[in-house]
Amino acid sequence: MIEQQGIFTRLAGMESRLAEIDAELAEPGAAFDQGRLIALTKERATLEQPVEAYRRLEALSRQLADAHALTADTEMRELAQAEVQELEGRIAALHEELRLLLLPKDPYDEKSIFVEVRAGTGGEEAALFASELARMYMRYAESLNYRVELLSISEADAGGYKEAVFAVNGKGAYRHFKFESGVHRVQRVPATESQGRVHTSTATVAVMPEADEVDVEINSRDLQIDTYKSSGAGGQHVNKTESAIRITHVPTGIVVACQEERSQLQNRERAMGMLRAALLDRKIREQQEERSTLRRSQVGTGERSEKIRTYNFPQDRITDHRLNQNFGNIRGVMEGDMGKIVEQLWQHEQAELLAAGDHPAA
Repeated sequence: MIEQQGIFTRLAGMESRLAEIDAELAEPGAAFDQGRLIALTKERATLEQPVEAYRRLEALSRQLADAHALTADTEMRELAQAEVQELEGRIAALHEELRLLLLPKDPYDEKSIFVEVRAGTGGEEAALFASELARMYMRYAESLNYRVELLSISEADAGGYKEAVFAVNGKGAYRHFKFESGVHRVQRVPATESQGRVHTSTATVAVMPEADEVDVEINSRDLQIDTYKSSGAGGQHVNKTESAIRITHVPTGIVVACQEERSQLQNRERAMGMLRAALLDRKIREQQEERSTLRRSQVGTGERSEKIRTYNFPQDRITDHRLNQNFGNIRGVMEGDMGKIVEQLWQHEQAELLAAGDHPAA
């Protein structure tokens, strides 16, 4: 049961603020600049759902009081007691719903994302694993009806990817993919292994929310921009013009590249978007480190060097080390059937927030 006094005080304040926003938006002849209108609309969206649940709770509480009063009537007592039991169950469920609604929201959850998959230790096998991870994420994104855009690929000599970068466009993409950042490890017998020995290889995944210009400020004097000829798949223009773009952010050393668009201007715009996302991702991780007691989830510390998951092919087992939980159907997961794992990570994130006392009543 949530701590009612603190929660109800906050909910009453949220209800009052929602009324203020509605009154301001409905004021005849009111003129809003675009920024003010967007800010009010976003604030209203964060208030609407918990306030609606609070109003339902108030209505149920009034019904419960009436039902309790009826238990004093000998003729109505049995029916009233049954109603009291039912209302108490509904109120308890609504308390839990409100507790979850009032958990702090990740401000980037609704954003589109950039995903980078890089081969780690393990040579040729690591490159093959990186390509399989990239394919897994693309399949998962497509199953959620997101639009996937391939931005850059560096192919390994023996197959697979040294690195792949792609965008997943659509509302809520970051919420579905944010737990994938970190080191992924694969254990299996490579096709080139004649003696049947299991090898261990790794790949590193970075998931970055798309950043608006207001999220990240970039000084053009801090950029080194290089052009080069595209390579690999990409159409007839490949290798004919220097349409590919590489941008280095000198203060941080972050390098991004895009070669998949048809023109140098398009590649430059895409690369700038990737750079903003990388800088925002850096900012997010710095904030997480400063707030070390908050959200040790994603679901661990969030460090890129942290091993988050192991894919053991001989045993048909995927182990998520943050959850300390095993999953089967490794082939299905590699085909993009990741929903069960993501759902468990969502639940773990909520449990971590609640356990940390990171809610209004704390």
